[in-house]
Amino acid sequence: MIDDLAALRTMYAGPTPRAINKQLDRLDPHCARFIALSPFVVVASGDDRSLDASPRGGDPGFVKVLNERTLLIPDAPGNNRLDTFTNILASGRVGLLFLIPGVDETLRVNGAARLSDSDALIQCFANEKRVPKLVVEVTVAEVYLHCAKALMRSKLWHPDHRVERSVLPTAGQMISEQTGIVVPLETQEQMAARYAKDL
Repeated sequence: MIDDLAALRTMYAGPTPRAINKQLDRLDPHCARFIALSPFVVVASGDDRSLDASPRGGDPGFVKVLNERTLLIPDAPGNNRLDTFTNILASGRVGLLFLIPGVDETLRVNGAARLSDSDALIQCFANEKRVPKLVVEVTVAEVYLHCAKALMRSKLWHPDHRVERSVLPTAGQMISEQTGIVVPLETQEQMAARYAKDL
């Protein structure tokens, strides 16, 4: 059992100067361009009892770079558990992981977060398909490009490694079995059609 930092560090070499120095405290043009091309971000948050990682998606650039220190993430219809929002209220912090399809590097951003219903911030999304009710305003503290090894190992974007959706039951079937709450069966296509109005 490894239960202290000194023991952990004996097992691994120290990080290289490049790995340390690539961490920035603001969004430079490369980071801003990465976010502008990204249609997907994982938002990590937590309180003193639990942790959560939640996917968010939209058209590339759906997360707005307001300036080199500020990101804006619009809300979107979901399951209404509000786990991420509840965690932000509790801790005021998030970690973000941006992905671009076909690109093996990812972009990590950590910072302070707050929920805003400011008209000025909401208007940043006035030209989008849906104007958000709330915006998560992230003040950037740490940002860096993460190396490509994890996505290269997983072959995430390689077409030969795509999994046919039919290898799993539909989400509705799985949740019905997990919860005992039976809902009318629907195909994957019917589910996609039902979701379409909230995309």
